[in-house]
Amino acid sequence: MTSKNVSLRLLDKADKEVLKLPRSVKGAIYDFQHKFKTNPDSAGLRLKRLQGHDKLYSARVNDEYRALLLRLADDDWLIVSVKHRKDVYEHLDRLTYSVNRITGGIEYVDLQVVQERVEEKSLPHASAREPAPQDKPASPQPTEPSAPQPLFAAWTDAQLTELGVAPTLIPLVRALSNEDQLLGLVEYAPQLTGEVLLTLHDGASYQDVLDQVTTPVASPDPVDPEDFRAAVERPATVVTTTDEALREALEGEDFGRWKVFLHPTQAKLVSRDYNGPARVGGGPGTGKTIVALHRVRHLVERLPGGRDKPVLLTTFNKNLAADLRSRLLALGGEQLVDRVEISHVDQLALRTVREAEPGNRQRIIDENQAVREWRSLLDELGETGWDAEFLHDEWAQVILGQAVASRADYFRARRAGRGRNVTRAERAEIWQLVERFTQRLHRLGAQTWDQVAERAAQLEMERARRIQRLDRQREEADGRENIHIADGSGGWLRYRYRHIVVDEAQDLRPAHWKMLRAMAAPARNDVFLVGDTHQRIYKNQVTLGSLGINIRGRSSKLSLSYRTTRQILHDALYVLGEQKYDDLDGGGENLAGYRSVLSGGVPELQGKEDWESAREAVAELIESWGDTPHEQIGIAVPTNQMAGEMAYTLAQHDIRALEIGPEGPRGDTGVHIGTMFRFKGLEYQRVIIAGASDGLVPRADIQRRKDVDMSRYRRDMQRARSLLFVAATRARDSLDIFWHGAPSPFLAPLLPSEETSTGN
Repeated sequence: MTSKNVSLRLLDKADKEVLKLPRSVKGAIYDFQHKFKTNPDSAGLRLKRLQGHDKLYSARVNDEYRALLLRLADDDWLIVSVKHRKDVYEHLDRLTYSVNRITGGIEYVDLQVVQERVEEKSLPHASAREPAPQDKPASPQPTEPSAPQPLFAAWTDAQLTELGVAPTLIPLVRALSNEDQLLGLVEYAPQLTGEVLLTLHDGASYQDVLDQVTTPVASPDPVDPEDFRAAVERPATVVTTTDEALREALEGEDFGRWKVFLHPTQAKLVSRDYNGPARVGGGPGTGKTIVALHRVRHLVERLPGGRDKPVLLTTFNKNLAADLRSRLLALGGEQLVDRVEISHVDQLALRTVREAEPGNRQRIIDENQAVREWRSLLDELGETGWDAEFLHDEWAQVILGQAVASRADYFRARRAGRGRNVTRAERAEIWQLVERFTQRLHRLGAQTWDQVAERAAQLEMERARRIQRLDRQREEADGRENIHIADGSGGWLRYRYRHIVVDEAQDLRPAHWKMLRAMAAPARNDVFLVGDTHQRIYKNQVTLGSLGINIRGRSSKLSLSYRTTRQILHDALYVLGEQKYDDLDGGGENLAGYRSVLSGGVPELQGKEDWESAREAVAELIESWGDTPHEQIGIAVPTNQMAGEMAYTLAQHDIRALEIGPEGPRGDTGVHIGTMFRFKGLEYQRVIIAGASDGLVPRADIQRRKDVDMSRYRRDMQRARSLLFVAATRARDSLDIFWHGAPSPFLAPLLPSEETSTGN
């Protein structure tokens, strides 16, 4: 008899197991799930309950492999493992499954596999860089070697259970004595168990782990440990839910799992109903962009039918916008993309201005070109008392940023965070220079992106005011429309978007935020932004509340990295240092609790005598990676000229190089080379940072500002650190850092003291 409405899902730990199987077996699993949902009692599937278990069954995938399934209800099944048939029927007492009493999610553990993995890792091994010698405490006198101490002796069984560790694993946890054993256990343990143990091992207190790891994924409702059917519906049970999702899980590569599996914390943020703007922060690789993309799909799925695009997805540059479009298409297809406007924020501003002012065809110059024009103006005037970059920043961030329209307004303008104080007389001088500069741009037929953004903000704010006036008039007329007060174009004036989602929010200008705020009506779920101020690579610093975007009480943080290994993360955080970072709303932010469950090699650091020998060393290193596809290798350097020189050296070694431009790598196959700025939003299997030398990272001119403008010096040094941090955390498996001459001072915590002044 054929069963109907059979549900078959795949647990995410089983997905990781399936990814390691031969391609032919993956295809067989896909065929199996169709047959199973048609009729699980088919003789060919050989479905049978395993001895000693009331819910665990096996079924035939092909001649060699079997699926292990939990029966959640009569016609509701969950694949928890796929094994070779010779491994299915041994050690059946070692297969455990339960509902976690904290999260309410289903957890499946093969104790035999976990124990074997821990035993493989039984030899001690240094898997993270030790602090630099100058940071170490004095060494005690040598003593007789003692037996290794258990890693988790300081916590009771009850405490570990309260934090969410699977009770069946606690005896194995008690035997762990080094990090490699721990990583072996984590590889096959339930997700929460792994996160709790790694965070404790990293030095967090019981209360911190409870607050940062356990509580965010705890079930809001009472948990019945016997109700597996309810457990599978909770966010803590990370499973596929559709045929398409199952196909993605079976056919996709490991780094494509984002389309199917979300961490419970991510899933909650995606589906939450917010009473206004909301922000999600977190370090590199924590899935902020993934949350943004799934949030877009969530919002679109709840729209009424139509052909318009009421959802805006935006970010700060063209390269990232193109990547967002590609990934959104992969996530939901044309049907999803057709309801979403995808644009980088400067393109959106330019389109807004040209729509309102079709005769405005001035060419647009970037920040570097604008600073050059400032220098030319100062040279022509013989003015030596002002710095071109300072004047440009003052104009862009204070005068344009606050829409200052007159000298009198500039005298009253706030300059918080600008560092150098300027007197009233100096403000008068600056205003006169700004007027000359804007006249100069007008004569050249040029405008800057800052000007475009501010003009777009003013246009959209005026549009919003007109909409609000119409709404008030409509209310006064008891809701009746009046064609005489409609938009002059003959159409009805409406807000451009219902929902706005912003990626890499830390790099948007104040004018961008004013424009975006005016493009959507203040309402539930109106603005959703993701970003990390530790990765800010531009000068834009904002307080969102002052720009009409109130995120107070609606700000969350992701702390688990899915890309960067613990070893790379360890060194990247040293590079970042102890600087203070803002939270986009006037407060402070840190990366407390930022962690990874991934493990790999310790980053390699090499000093060379000169730039030429450093380039040769990079080429030789790439030649040694014979099995790594070249497009999975990224080389980050400080300047465009150095990128060109590196490409030339690689060509001499018959290694094709692709430079990363504004729209991404210029080609399909080859090693990717670009400035550290270009690496934002990208990721690679292997990353090389070359030219991490004193005077280049940070630039020498930044160092010279220390005695002139301390506040500006600190801001520029923080941005330089963030840039190196961003480049380092693009790596998934390995990170190699080269310098020539003297190393960057940012590398000092990672180097022996004798290497911080000269190269090898």
